[in-house]
Amino acid sequence: MLDRIKVEEFEKNGFTIQNELISNDEVSEFLADVESICAGNTLAQHDKTRLEMEPNQPPDGTRVRRLYEPCTHYPRFRAFAESTKLLDCIEALLGPNLMLHYSKLNMKPPAIGSVVEWHQDLACYPLTNRDSLAVLVYLDDADIGNGCLKVIPGMQNGPLMNYTTGGFFQGRITEPVDESLAVPVEGKAGTAIFMHCMTPHTSAPNKSDRPRRTLILSYRTADAVPLYMRETTVGIEANARLVRGQVPSRARFTMTEFPIPHYRWKFASLYELQELSRASDQKK
Repeated sequence: MLDRIKVEEFEKNGFTIQNELISNDEVSEFLADVESICAGNTLAQHDKTRLEMEPNQPPDGTRVRRLYEPCTHYPRFRAFAESTKLLDCIEALLGPNLMLHYSKLNMKPPAIGSVVEWHQDLACYPLTNRDSLAVLVYLDDADIGNGCLKVIPGMQNGPLMNYTTGGFFQGRITEPVDESLAVPVEGKAGTAIFMHCMTPHTSAPNKSDRPRRTLILSYRTADAVPLYMRETTVGIEANARLVRGQVPSRARFTMTEFPIPHYRWKFASLYELQELSRASDQKK
């Protein structure tokens, strides 16, 4: 359970940190599962429904960029996502009725791990209210050198930043970002970061010789109902499920309006959307 100081930090800054949420033994068990899941996959031959490869490698390259929905597909990750230890922390921040929204595991392999550009999570999955957060659990020691998370504190209660160019959603903030306000969130393996869905964040490429694997779980209050975006909503909601409390009989609205993304390209992940956006900019 998060104590009152952590809850107040989250409310003030849009994020809070819990050291040693999981033990070294638990980290080792997760990493053993990750190695088993990734084994045998190459850029040329891999299961595109379960994982995404780093694009800048030879066809026989084995560097994985992301695992999709580990907390749906793999028992140890699913048990953690629904554990009392974790859900008690989420309840302290969001209340008693909780949906697991989605999960992923970003790999950031040494010397090649991809950049994630500035964005706010809620821009990608509009809801009827803002009571949603991501839990980022470092499975390796994370610092600036291997591409730790960076956030801009205190912006979670403000308006959504701009994401469009020519009317199309780019998957990244397209207005100027004051990076002097950014705070790197470093931590040992087992550290968890609880981050509000409106907190701007980024992570640099991993240019070190160390991996930076991070398990990411998104939760929302059960009365935060997705705004319908056709196949995008259908895809995200396919694995969403109630993990604590009850499903309310009504949706709760706290915003009078919210931008709906309109996409120019088809893409498999935010990584790909941001890459397509950068490539489009370079052609101008």
